[in-house]
Formats: sequence, C-alpha cells, structure tokens
Amino acid sequence: MATKMRLQRRGRKGYAFYSIVIADSNAPRDGRFKEKIGTYNPNTNPSTVDLDFERALYWIEVGAQPTDTVRNILSHEGVLLMKHLRGGVKKGAFDEATAQARFDAWKKERELKLSKAADEVRANAKKAQASRLEAEKQVNEAIAKKVAEKKAEAAKAEAEAAAQAAAEAAETTEAPAEETAAEAPAAE
Repeated sequence: MATKMRLQRRGRKGYAFYSIVIADSNAPRDGRFKEKIGTYNPNTNPSTVDLDFERALYWIEVGAQPTDTVRNILSHEGVLLMKHLRGGVKKGAFDEATAQARFDAWKKERELKLSKAADEVRANAKKAQASRLEAEKQVNEAIAKKVAEKKAEAAKAEAEAAAQAAAEAAETTEAPAEETAAEAPAAE
C-alpha cells in the first residue's frame, strides 16, 4: 500500500488550518493517518509552516509521495533540497560537510528573502494606513469647514435678527414719546 504526505483540514469555515500528515493512499482526506509531521496556516502573510524537518525528510526518503501542495511546502522548507543533497553524498559527488554547507547557505538566503518580504508587507501596510489617515483628515477638514460656514451663517442671521429687533425696539420707544408729546399739549 502506498504512503502519501497530505494536508488534513482543520479550523473553521472561512479560516482553514491544515495538518501535514502521513497517511495511506486509500485513506479519506480527513480520516486516519500514521503520523502528523507539521501544520500549515495559509491565513497569515506570509503563510506559516511548522514542520518536523527530520521526520519529513525520513518519509520522503522512504518513498512517501507528497501531494502538490505538500510538495510546494516541502520545497520551500528545504526538505526536497536536503534529499537531493543527500543523494549526491550517497553517489560520492561531494561529502556530508559540503552538503550541509550548501544547505545552510540556501537557508540563510531564504531567511533573508522572507525577512525582506515581511518588511515590505509591513511598509505597505504602514503606507496604506498613512493614506487612509490623510484621507480621513481631508474629510474631517471638509466637514469642519461646512460646520464653520453654518455657524457663520447662524451668527450672521442672529446678528441681523438682533439688529432688526433693536431697530424695532428703537421704533417702539420713539413712537410712545411722540404720542406723549402729542397728548401733553392737549391737556393744557
């Protein structure tokens, strides 16, 4: 019976989380498995992989066939490169120390790429946040300008109403004075 390396789905709807398992080829996708060798979380940026490197290498060397996704994961983690380098050691192309040095150089380069990608993601997020903040400031300034205009119009209307009320009050105070003046000569 053939052995497969495959993903076993976990998590909830809309937030998948996978276990990397060793299972028989005729076992159901989320059914029985022989060994769990790691996890894969595609929801983070970049994707998070937690893999038991030695067990994965062992299973690849004994003939377990990975699915396409698992093959990509193993390639990114360096398991397939180490298998290739160990094959070169067995054939006598180079020694174990050279193989380990090549693997370490590859791993250092990969970590550098990952850190650069993570820095780029953080920088893009910071730029996006700054642009959203700037857009929000512009909207707030436009709203403040409209509010200031409305307050100025209200103050102008209040001033006009006060002036009109003062004018009416002045007219009413002048009118009774004229009436009293007109009544005074009549009383004589």
